[in-house]
Amino acid sequence: MTGRLTLRGGGSLRRCDTCGHLTRDLQDAPAGHRDHAYGGEPTLDAWRLALTYRLLTAEGVPDSVFEVGFGAGSLLRRFLDAGAIVAGTDPDQLAIDVDPVVRARGELHTEPIEELAATDRQVELAYGIHVLEHVQHPLRTLEHVTGLLRPGGRVQFLTPAGDSAGLRLYGSAWWMLEDPTHVRFFTAESLRRAALSVGLTDVRVTRPAMDSLVTDVASIARRVRPRARPHGVLAERPVLFAGLASAPLVLGARAIRPGLRPTLQLTARKPA
Repeated sequence: MTGRLTLRGGGSLRRCDTCGHLTRDLQDAPAGHRDHAYGGEPTLDAWRLALTYRLLTAEGVPDSVFEVGFGAGSLLRRFLDAGAIVAGTDPDQLAIDVDPVVRARGELHTEPIEELAATDRQVELAYGIHVLEHVQHPLRTLEHVTGLLRPGGRVQFLTPAGDSAGLRLYGSAWWMLEDPTHVRFFTAESLRRAALSVGLTDVRVTRPAMDSLVTDVASIARRVRPRARPHGVLAERPVLFAGLASAPLVLGARAIRPGLRPTLQLTARKPA
């Protein structure tokens, strides 16, 4: 059964009564003044890239990877430089240039992952960084990703946490709602169920402390000063600097209360 989660500040999301999974209609939960998908900032993106690469290689650098939603190819470039064979797919949602080395040496596709044709190549690691919240058919996405893995291969996804305390605290001002292409928010339970349903094993859902450190400051800015920001709240330097300055406090709060962490990390394996 499906109910409603009423957001503080107005609007609502549809909520599964069983697993808590949230889906969004922009008429019920408008983006709030950002008119495109990308709302990051280059310096923050570089730091986040380094932290994400560390998460993905915690078990060692894989010999082959496939990225769902590779964007500019920055993560694929890191894997390529480390000696991995790289591939990925991205429908160019962000309309940005791709690293020329990755374009020349990687196997890149432009279809949505749900429409990608079957391939004989199987990889050691398939991953997606803040991708699942955008797709219309997440189970189909996970099925395709599982098919790309060799037996024993691993999958990792990072996605906003629909069961984050931040959503309840900031409501419609929550920064993860600023992106108009965020159409769903997994909970730890709904993400675990989704992974198991496509045959993945060793399923773990954790909450990384270091991801999206500016979420709280960006959300507060959206709540205190709601106004048109077509390029996103982080395009404003005072908000960006406040986010950087507050990082130690945010990490401390997340250590004390892990539910404040705004991101879920799925790690699982294809059966050997």
